[in-house]
Amino acid sequence: MEQYYSYLELGVLIVLGVGLFFGLIRAIRGPRIADRIVGGNLAGTMTIMIIAILADFLKQDWLLDVCLIYCMMSFLAVVVLSKIYISVDREKKEGKGGREE
Repeated sequence: MEQYYSYLELGVLIVLGVGLFFGLIRAIRGPRIADRIVGGNLAGTMTIMIIAILADFLKQDWLLDVCLIYCMMSFLAVVVLSKIYISVDREKKEGKGGREE
């Protein structure tokens, strides 16, 4: 039964790797800033899941600590990027509104 779980974990790792690849493509190609932020968040989430599965697969508990730290960093990065995007978008809208009047 243990062997079937290892095959399942390897299969899930492959699927997550493909998802990570598509998330990175979305983060690079865009076309909007919001798409890039979501793509980066997707790539970060997939990386967190890969690290967590590797922790179980390799029987290394310290990888879960790495996973938690990466999770906090990924969350903060998305919050900061979203905040920057919102402020830049507001400045654009205020600038356009001022020119039209």
